Amino acid sequence: MTTSGFAGTVERHALGWLVAANLVGVWLAAVLLWPALAGITGPWGYGRWMPLHLNWQLYGWCSLPIVGALVAWFVRDDRVGRLHVRVALGAWSLALGLGGVSWLTGVTSGKLFLDWHGWARPLLPLAMLVLWSVLALQFWGRRHEFSSGGKWLRGAALALLLVVPNLLFWAAGREVYPSVNPHSGGATGASLLGSTLGVIVIFGLLPVMLRVRSRDGGAAGRWFWAALALSFAVYARVNHGDASHRAPGQIGALGVLLAWVPLLAVYLGRFEWHPAARPWLRAGMAWWALLVGTGFLTFLPGLSERLKFTNALVSHAHLAMAGLVTSLNLLMLRQLRGGGTRRGFWLWQLGCAVQVAVLMYAGWTEVSSEADWFLRADWTQAIYGVRLAAGLAMLVASITWLKETWA
Repeated sequence: MTTSGFAGTVERHALGWLVAANLVGVWLAAVLLWPALAGITGPWGYGRWMPLHLNWQLYGWCSLPIVGALVAWFVRDDRVGRLHVRVALGAWSLALGLGGVSWLTGVTSGKLFLDWHGWARPLLPLAMLVLWSVLALQFWGRRHEFSSGGKWLRGAALALLLVVPNLLFWAAGREVYPSVNPHSGGATGASLLGSTLGVIVIFGLLPVMLRVRSRDGGAAGRWFWAALALSFAVYARVNHGDASHRAPGQIGALGVLLAWVPLLAVYLGRFEWHPAARPWLRAGMAWWALLVGTGFLTFLPGLSERLKFTNALVSHAHLAMAGLVTSLNLLMLRQLRGGGTRRGFWLWQLGCAVQVAVLMYAGWTEVSSEADWFLRADWTQAIYGVRLAAGLAMLVASITWLKETWA
């Protein structure tokens, strides 16, 4: 099923923030290559721009297509529903814009992805409450249209969603935990398993929220949720404390995710996605396989120590966000819209692949070539140059998609 009435609004907001975040990302890549450029923006140096790139990607591009899926699940596609969607997304984008002002002027908590601080701290939680109010209002007005199971599932989702803005406001406080925790040894196999299973839950709900018809009468859904319950049982049994990445139990726990490489691909492939969405599904599953496989390898003893706190971490973040999340976001937007061209598809995929590859190579060489990186040797500059070119290609692709929404 497609929901074209408000799909354009969702697309414009989501892709608008992708373009904005990519513009900042290209600027940051250029400053890494030519540090003197930073003088152009005066006090707005690299550290002031970085929160905009990270937060606009996470809370803008990575979040709004999922918001669109929620909207499709709750909101009636009529004049009133479209007005409600415009109000909710307008509040969300206003919060991101004002947040950018706060970060550029140095008002930040200093915590990665939780930079909301001072006068900007309540902005996004308030926007989330506006969205929640729209969903709740639509749910109440349409409650007689849903089956008993549909009402229960939507009601439970609303209850869970109401917790999110409160948690975000609380976690952004400097008093909650330090920006850098000296007592933490880093992510454990248990923590990585738990957070990734949470992402799999969202992926599993996408066909439900977008109301995509199953090709096997729901059989895939039944074994999918059964396998997920078993995976959470494994997560509940492993050590959640300060466990070493050398502990066999932590490695085994993270290894559970390897089984989800084919499971997620088979599950999502059992639905009747719109033809314009299918290339993005295939791309997303390819990135998913690469993400899980490399994530498991880089957790292992020896590899972890060599790659931690290097460009390899940046590579893995791009693999997750620019590769997997972007592909699945375009899957959602194409499904919501009920169409779309393939312009920019390969430009984005190739640009992302090049960026991931060169950053991983950079991370691998950093331990053995510290002086070359510090003194900006020619070959390290060449790597940053290739990274900038790949980023420009991805920026062009995102601008192409945004222009398409206004056509």
